[in-house]
Amino acid sequence: MKLARFLAKGRVHQGVFRDGLLLDEAGEAHDPEGVTWLLPFTPGKVLGVALNYADHAEELGLARPEEPALFWKPNTSLLPHKGVVLYPKGARFVHYEVELAVVVGRPMKRVKAKDALGYVLGYTIANDLVARDYVTNTFRPPIRAKGRDTFLPLGPFLVVGEVEDPQNLWLRAYVNGELRQEGHTSRMLYPVAELLAFISEFMTLEPYDVLLTGTPKGISQVHPGDVMRLEIEGLGALENPIEEEA
Repeated sequence: MKLARFLAKGRVHQGVFRDGLLLDEAGEAHDPEGVTWLLPFTPGKVLGVALNYADHAEELGLARPEEPALFWKPNTSLLPHKGVVLYPKGARFVHYEVELAVVVGRPMKRVKAKDALGYVLGYTIANDLVARDYVTNTFRPPIRAKGRDTFLPLGPFLVVGEVEDPQNLWLRAYVNGELRQEGHTSRMLYPVAELLAFISEFMTLEPYDVLLTGTPKGISQVHPGDVMRLEIEGLGALENPIEEEA
């Protein structure tokens, strides 16, 4: 089931996406191009994992981490499908990162990897945007680079009960219709279940907390005026334009 939240006819709706249409609570159909998209749910904590694909670490000239390298994304960075990403004034190198986002369904504390997927509510698509200008040793973890307002588009759907194996999904990122990035979740250094187990050993994960699981090789620079479209097999497509910050 693909769950969505959207604004139509002056009301906020929680509905489902089916056969190319958004169906609201009453079963009324809405054209996806004629609504204002909202986040598909209200996230709790948002945690990211850096360098979780070997090829991405290699393209940045960085060593593979010896354990999951975690960072925070503040909730003020969240942005829905079709929302406008603001390009920071003075930045020279901003790039996208297509990532599988895992949504926790029930409290997790010291959960074993073999049981971890049973605590997952669903999955969605994340764009972990980065202003690479600010990724230096001074700013690791790179909050200034990754935590900017609008730097975490998420959606368009919360997909529940449709992903049989989170380690068997293709990820792709397009900029202005050009394929820029492609990878497969089987190539994660730390798979979803291991990441959840690692984090829950020292931190309680709660319903609607979000885990961003890393990005594969293929990042490239984007600019104001570009449109990013991120796709993950079975999860839909997350699209966001970029405009210069006022």
